[in-house]
Formats: sequence, structure tokens, C-alpha cells
Amino acid sequence: MSRSFDTLSVDGIDIRLSQGSGGPALVMLHGIGSNASSFDGLSAALPEDWTLVAWNAPGYGGSRPLETGWPTAGAYADRLAEVAAALNLPPFLLAGHSLGTLMATAFAKRHPALVQGLVLLACAQGHGAAAGALGDKAQKRLDDLAARGTTEFARTRAPRLMFRPETMPEVRDRAIAAMAAINPDGYAQAVRMLATGDQASDAAGVRVPSLVMVGDKDVITPPAQSRGVHDALAEASPDQPHLFQTVPDAGHILHQEYPAAVADPVVSFAQQIAAAGEAVR
Repeated sequence: MSRSFDTLSVDGIDIRLSQGSGGPALVMLHGIGSNASSFDGLSAALPEDWTLVAWNAPGYGGSRPLETGWPTAGAYADRLAEVAAALNLPPFLLAGHSLGTLMATAFAKRHPALVQGLVLLACAQGHGAAAGALGDKAQKRLDDLAARGTTEFARTRAPRLMFRPETMPEVRDRAIAAMAAINPDGYAQAVRMLATGDQASDAAGVRVPSLVMVGDKDVITPPAQSRGVHDALAEASPDQPHLFQTVPDAGHILHQEYPAAVADPVVSFAQQIAAAGEAVR
């Protein structure tokens, strides 16, 4: 069953909001070639009493881009903090997918009091480069987009995000449509953030519970990368619960390919956090 969302603009950022009653709040951050709608399947698989927030990141959809050409993950995180304050959100679960994991980890490091738990799906690593230093692979990505245009770029690139795209044509077509809808300028900002991002460094500064998940057939961010992020988070705060799980036969967009297989561990993780909170009262 689909989930009903209200669409609103909060301080220049497009938000999709589904207001629950009594359950936890979950804020969801999409990947570099996608948008807020990528979480529709996952949202439908989550309990109805949860409050769900999915944003179009700055420079995506109708969201106002960041003011710098070389934004950091922290800049996106601070923009999210402004949105959370405007929505008057209580401490929430924070989920990020791919590029969104860089934003989510930076947010948990910079604003830990707002984060009940961190859910990272298919962790991007970042390249730790200095601003202004765009590597050949990143530059080629932007050159391909400029040469092909968004529609052809998406048609050739988006199916690689799945393990067997031919077996899930509706998921494949939605992934293509989302990538085709990117704003090239916002996408370029995100590519530069990926270049300067440093997941390992930010993870070492996080002190909140975490759940890391990845598709076992992910060729974009292979499972070993996400396992490394899990290990860094566990080492940074060994007193907190830190979980790692692979999803069989899933590619990079595991939450779109198998939303229930992602939703169930997320719900269990939330219950574990809630039980721990009750135990210390």
C-alpha cells in the first residue's frame, strides 16, 4: 500500500512529509542521481504511525542549491539541520543512501543530539580531495552528462544501479526517470561534494547507534566499503549498537529493489534503540 505524502517547501528545500502519530520520525536523504521519490517503496513498507520526511537535496527538484560551488558534506548537513528546526522535529532516525550517507554521517557528527540512530544504505566513501581538485573519473561523469543530456545519461547509467534490472522493469524505469530529472548544476555540486567527502573521517567522529546495509551484488559501492564504514562507526562508539546487514541479490538501490528487506531491519533497529532508551530511564 502506498504512503500519502504532503509536498511542501521549507526554507527553500522541497520536502515530502508523511505525518505519523506515536511512532518515531525518519528523515531520508537520497543519492546523487535520484530524488525524494526514491524512498516511496521503503516508506510504504514502514509502519503507518511513523513520521517520514524525504527531502530533495539542495540543487535537486525545486530545492535551492547551496551557495558555494564546492560544498562539503557538512554544508548539506547544516542545511538539513535548518530544515529539521523549521519542521520542529524531535530527535529522529536519519537514513541516507549512497551520496546521502556522506550527508547523514556528517550530520550525525555535527548534530548528534538530533539523531536517535543512523541508517546508512550503500555507503559512498568520498575521495577526500581538496576543493577545486576534481579527479578524472568525476570530471568524466560531468562531461558525459553535458555531452549526452540528462535523458540519455540516465538511460545508460541508471540500470547499472540494479542487480537484474530486466527482472524489475518498473523499478528500473523509476530509477531512470529520477536520474533524467536531475538539475545539471545541482548534480555538479553533488559531484564536487563527493570529491571532497571523507566518509571514514566523519564516521570516526560519530557517537550514535548505526545500521549499515548494502546489496550483496552492489557494483557501485561494493559491500566491503559499507562494511568498512560499519567497522569505523563501531570503533568510534563501542558502547552503542552497530549493525551490518547485506540484502541478497540486491544492487546499489537496494531500498528500491527490495523495500521490505530494508524496512524490516530498520524497524527492528528502531525498536532496539527505543528499548535501550526505556532501560536507562
